[in-house]
Amino acid sequence: MRRYRSLSAAVFAIVFCALVGGFYGRSALAIEDQIPDQYKVFTAALNAIDASYVGTVESDRLVYGAIAGMLQTLDPHSNFMDPRTYAQMRERQEGRYYGLGITIAVVNGEITVVSLFEGSPAYQKGLRRGDTIARIESEDTKGWTSDDAVKKLRGPKGTPVRIAVKRSGYDQLIDLNVVRDEIHIPTVPAAFMLDAQTGYIRVSEFGENTDQELGQALKNLQRLGMKRLVFDLRNNPGGALDQAIKVANRFLPRGAMVVYTRGRVPNSDQDYRATETSDYLNVPMVTLTNRSSASASEIVSGALQDHDRSLIVGETTFGKALVQSVYRVSEGAGVAVTTAHYYTPSGRLIQRPWDDSFDEYLTYTLRDQDPNKAHNPEDLKLTDAGRKVYSGGGIEPDRRYDGPVEGFNPTRFGRTLYVRQLFDVYAQRFARKGDTRISMTPTAPARELSAGFDVTDAMVAELRDLVEKAKVKIDEDGWQKDQQFIRAMIRFEINLDLFGVEAARKDLAKNDPQLQFALGLFPDAQKLLEMSKQPTSTRVAN
Repeated sequence: MRRYRSLSAAVFAIVFCALVGGFYGRSALAIEDQIPDQYKVFTAALNAIDASYVGTVESDRLVYGAIAGMLQTLDPHSNFMDPRTYAQMRERQEGRYYGLGITIAVVNGEITVVSLFEGSPAYQKGLRRGDTIARIESEDTKGWTSDDAVKKLRGPKGTPVRIAVKRSGYDQLIDLNVVRDEIHIPTVPAAFMLDAQTGYIRVSEFGENTDQELGQALKNLQRLGMKRLVFDLRNNPGGALDQAIKVANRFLPRGAMVVYTRGRVPNSDQDYRATETSDYLNVPMVTLTNRSSASASEIVSGALQDHDRSLIVGETTFGKALVQSVYRVSEGAGVAVTTAHYYTPSGRLIQRPWDDSFDEYLTYTLRDQDPNKAHNPEDLKLTDAGRKVYSGGGIEPDRRYDGPVEGFNPTRFGRTLYVRQLFDVYAQRFARKGDTRISMTPTAPARELSAGFDVTDAMVAELRDLVEKAKVKIDEDGWQKDQQFIRAMIRFEINLDLFGVEAARKDLAKNDPQLQFALGLFPDAQKLLEMSKQPTSTRVAN
């Protein structure tokens, strides 16, 4: 039987996590007094399993599971990261790594490309979503885990890796020699002009380079004539606190409060203010949020709303106001421990309450919102200009427009098609006209499309046939009600595959109901901007 590796180090990690995780209702002295007893209980349990369990047990799995279970008793967001998960988190924070520039997953036992970054080595060689990597360096990958594949695909910059790809329409594998390079993970994937005066910027998450990327995007749009801005934070799950502060500073005057945190560990009580002079204080703004906008994106939208700087449009955000401190522990693993709450400038704690099992809390994005939600009078706060805002449940929009799926609010049937990724699968039937990256001739050529293509009735009928073959029951009423959504998603996913993220977003913007609603609100955004320039009023509810 495999023995427990580094048992003392693992137990130390657990005890350490218990200390930093806080058991916040008890004094530090009480915790220290109980550690010897807790240590004995835990080691006794490990020894019993090691001596008596009927099967072979992986020590890492036991110890990691114990740490994860402990953290899950605290709150929905404190969590344990095994070495792989911790490394992936650091990659996303840093925004770069060395490899091919693809995201893979095991689908039906095969290593499958689920996304790739534009301009990456994989993209330049012609890989696309849905491709199966059948061989790596002449080794068959059938049955491999994604970890197995990553170890082979990652490597030093400038080194080659040989892969063989299986793709629909080709009888033989496509052999490719791809040279590894530094991969940049963009957090501002789209920035363009919606019309002669309206800029659009989408921030997908907050990584270490977000403020820099945003600054460049703003400069580019200003050169193109931007006079007003749609700032899209929909589906943004958050990220680095310092980047959220810097992003808010792009639109707030120097000295303005952005966010403040309160906690128990040293240095957790902090006030964060805008420290730089902004070049964009005179740009009217509409900020888009939805139920999947969380954490750092709520810091930004909350600060803009509290200072009356931007009109918030869309849905109420997720409601996560917990600050996680990430600690690296033993053997490359890490723990994210809640160490503070954050508050918007008006004093709002926007954290939603959670149930004991976290079930209701974690399924929030799957449930429709109540636009007439009652508020506790004690939760009332006021913006700089005296507008009413509330604590305790996310950032509520100034103007509501439900649109949880790419700005649309489809029926349950339409959401099923989206979640099952059937639009993605259908997009794989097409190829970009003139694309010569793959030189091998297919046996069943994909249909070629040029930018600006139209979604025809025949294409919609083909999607319906694919849905039926996927054994998804057609809801006739939903199919008819969701026609605009269905056509928009066909176009979006094909554009994403063939012409890139920005082209796909630019085209989708023309039909995005939530975005189109927001464009009609710039007169209100202009009034709000003028209001924000007036001296801070006495906070009196109106």
